[in-house]
Amino acid sequence: MSSIDQPSFRNQLGELADLIVAKQYALQPEIWKPYDHPGREKSVRDAGYHLSYLAEAIEADDPALFSEYLAWVKVLFIGLKFPTYVLPTTLECTRQVLAERLSAETRARALEILDYGTRSLDNAPVNLPSFIAGNSLVDNLARQYLELLLNGDRRTASQLILDGVRDGISVKSIYAQVFQPSQRELGRLWQTNQISVAQEHFCTAATQMIMSQLYPYIFSGEHKDRRLVAACVGGELHEIGARMVADFFEMEGWDTYFLGANTPPETVIQTVAERQADVLALSATMTYHVSKVTEIITSLRASGASPKTRILVGGYPFNLSSELWMRIGADGYAPDAESAILEAERVLLI
Repeated sequence: MSSIDQPSFRNQLGELADLIVAKQYALQPEIWKPYDHPGREKSVRDAGYHLSYLAEAIEADDPALFSEYLAWVKVLFIGLKFPTYVLPTTLECTRQVLAERLSAETRARALEILDYGTRSLDNAPVNLPSFIAGNSLVDNLARQYLELLLNGDRRTASQLILDGVRDGISVKSIYAQVFQPSQRELGRLWQTNQISVAQEHFCTAATQMIMSQLYPYIFSGEHKDRRLVAACVGGELHEIGARMVADFFEMEGWDTYFLGANTPPETVIQTVAERQADVLALSATMTYHVSKVTEIITSLRASGASPKTRILVGGYPFNLSSELWMRIGADGYAPDAESAILEAERVLLI
């Protein structure tokens, strides 16, 4: 049987996913038969996701990127009422296919990371605590805000936020202690099968709209002679975190240029040069987009067009690994918008 070499590993994910699902269906026909052809297509898609995360962990040389993903999948499968043996069986089928199909060099590292992730599942949690757990005034505001959005009442949710600001809650507090935990809680509720994709999308879109209503407060600060370009990498559709970062910089008096979701590398590099940005903030929520962050950093450095620009990265995968940002060549990392301000000031002194 022919092997698959490392350069083409990503290009073969579809083929490998087909083989994994075929093996799993043969082992567990009683589980998968009721789902028929549409279910099989979804299984192949999911197997492709597993492999994408594995490929990213290999390239980043960071097993935690894959093991944390598996911990996330474990909770997801529990919410979907899958039998507990489905995920371990999926991983065993994956192991068998990779052992058969990968070249020796790629196989060794792939199986090492796969086995590490499989072992970590035993200690992975089976449920997740709420991201809105406190009882402070702002915690209660966040809880009430999210409940209104989940009930489809965008108008009252908007008024709740505007009233809070008029009553003296700072816009930064609204962002950091209402919007941010609400978004994380939405993710948890979807992951545990308590809300639909439609609800998650509605709530996120509503929050973005409500954020825009706060812009008169955001643009009222003292101006600084600093420029930020913020963007989500190509393929990345989760833009609200990067937008919060840009808004925080705006509140600190920076000139900001937010490029939004799914930004092509060449657009980022061109904009950084045109705007003469002091800082470029790059965001990736999905772990399999880390390589695209690396691509932009490498290309920007190689272009020589913006030698003084400092690069900050952020997003879920960077929260998992404390050294990932250094390995991909960034100047700094921030776990949230508030920290990004301090980190930007630090890297500008380098």
